[in-house]
Amino acid sequence: MKKIMMETAQHRCGMSKGPCRHKETWWWNEEVAEAVRRKKIKYIKWKTENSKEAWMEYKKSRQSAKRVISSAKEKKQKECASDLNDPEHQNEFFRMAKQIVKERQDITGL
Repeated sequence: MKKIMMETAQHRCGMSKGPCRHKETWWWNEEVAEAVRRKKIKYIKWKTENSKEAWMEYKKSRQSAKRVISSAKEKKQKECASDLNDPEHQNEFFRMAKQIVKERQDITGL
């Protein structure tokens, strides 16, 4: 009985998928990927060795990765802001806003 009701409701009303598990980051680049990869390697080394030197290396690598991420975000934000001043790219701003609103809407009935 439950299966039939669920199938009918899904067919009639639709179904939302829920939150996306793998969100894309708009600021991610090769430099950030390399910094995060180095940080992960240092973390694994620290966990296996469990030494103070390995902890200090991991800590420095973590701070470095944070700096790289923050600079990449700032750089990308400046690029987007400069694009908004260009008349050719102003429509992209509204397109992105529509897409964000559309992604957050739940599927409703017909």
